[in-house]
Amino acid sequence: MKYPLHQEFALLVNKEQTKQSRVFEQICEQIRTRLKDGSLQPGDKLPSERELTTQFGTSRTTVREAFRSLEMAGLLELRPGVKGGAFIREGDPALMTRSLRDMVHMGHISLESLTESRVIITDAVIRLACERATEADYEEMERCIDRTEALTEANELDNRRVQLVEFYRVLSVATGNEIMIMLMDALTDIVLDVLVGLDVAPRAGIVAMQRELIRYMRARQPDQAAKIMADHLRDLHQHLFEAKARAASTTIRRR
Repeated sequence: MKYPLHQEFALLVNKEQTKQSRVFEQICEQIRTRLKDGSLQPGDKLPSERELTTQFGTSRTTVREAFRSLEMAGLLELRPGVKGGAFIREGDPALMTRSLRDMVHMGHISLESLTESRVIITDAVIRLACERATEADYEEMERCIDRTEALTEANELDNRRVQLVEFYRVLSVATGNEIMIMLMDALTDIVLDVLVGLDVAPRAGIVAMQRELIRYMRARQPDQAAKIMADHLRDLHQHLFEAKARAASTTIRRR
């Protein structure tokens, strides 16, 4: 059973500071500090609630509040049972996607901002992929395009949308950059969510656009490849704006 930081936690407690701020926030901050300096690693188990209660001079309720806050932030996994406890989680990129999606749904992020961000990120991804993509990457992109074409012909529209998302993921993987992959996944998943919510009809020409994109990328012509994709994304998002306006108009008429 692993308790890596009992002494460090005890030494870091500042009684005066504890009196001046919310204790659960201090517990959270100290755990984040230990993650930052490498003292805590994914899989490490934190001291028990009872031990932290003693070290911070607080209640179990406060410690549990800190644990819940860190769990919601995606940093902790709370496991029940005799061998359970609070464990540092592996990184989960899906947390960023959920957070951004919630902000879009609540109106804190506009469709315009989503469009602008997606154009900028995709431009960077294409330019980087033009430099780094391997033949295996291009073959996987082409398989994605073939699957999209087959699903289009079969009129399997829901699966077609998912396959279009997969193309962007494969494109971002070709950059070899983990952050680019995370950002592309997040933005593309949110757009898919918007498409499904608005029940937007499929647009013609996507397969042809993707094949042309790959031709320019294989030729190491990032400017032409980036322009093709930027034009496509702007057209797609204009399609979304119009669908959103129609949905709003229908709602108003029903009232």
